[in-house]
Parts: sequence; C-alpha cells; structure tokens
Amino acid sequence: MLDIGPNCKVELHFALRLLDTGELVDSTFGKKPASLVIGDGNLPEAFEMVIHGMNAGERKVETIKPKDGFGQRNPSNIQRIPKDQFDPTIELAEGLVLSFQDKAKSELPGVVSLIEDRMVTVDFNHPLAGRDLEFEVEILSVAPAETH
Repeated sequence: MLDIGPNCKVELHFALRLLDTGELVDSTFGKKPASLVIGDGNLPEAFEMVIHGMNAGERKVETIKPKDGFGQRNPSNIQRIPKDQFDPTIELAEGLVLSFQDKAKSELPGVVSLIEDRMVTVDFNHPLAGRDLEFEVEILSVAPAETH
C-alpha cells in the first residue's frame, strides 16, 4: 500500500467548511472526486500536509489556520475606486464579484463591499482570508505519478 508523498497521484473527496459556522464552502462528496499530483500546486501546501502519509480508504478532518490556508486579511487589499471608473452598464451591488487587472495584467477578483455617491469600496482579499477552516478528506486511491 502506497503512502501519499511527493509525486503521488491522488484521487480524493474533500469538504471545506468555515470552522466557526460550519458553513460548507466547497465539497466533492457526492460528486466527481478530485484528482491531483502531490506537489503540482493544485492543493495549497497546508492541505497537502494533512494528507501526507495517508493511504487509500483513510478519512481525516483537520483544522487549517488562516496563516496556513488563505492568509490573514490585509487592510491594504481594500481599495476605494471612483464610481465613474466602472462600466456604466454594470449594476453595482454589495457582494458583487468583479474581475480587475493588476499591474502585471493578471486577472484579480474583487468584491464590492460598499457603494457611496462617488466612490466604490472593493475588497481584493481572498474570501477565505482570516478564516479558520475545517478540511475533511477521504482518500480514494494513491498511485505513483506518471513521469514523462
């Protein structure tokens, strides 16, 4: 039986919940399982560490702290943008997720958090930043990754 480690292909089910409320953020249980190669960057390092050493058939629930998950909220990631810089065809509403471009022309999602007469406040923090998370995982299969 192969333990999960570097260069393993893993098929798993997972659920991610907010620790304080139990609200489900994402889950593959009851759906198609997730498949990934350890170390390929598809799973944040802290989540990989939870499954490291597990075998097919094992199930585990761990708490992921903000520093290990999506980071702490950063006040400098909250920006006030003049309302006239937004496309007039967009109906601005609090909670609306918009796509912006950063200086490197990469896509950057932002959430409208406040609309005033002339300014709009947009939060560019990851929605899970600053949150304690519960990570539940069930390992379905572990195999050596194919190397080319």
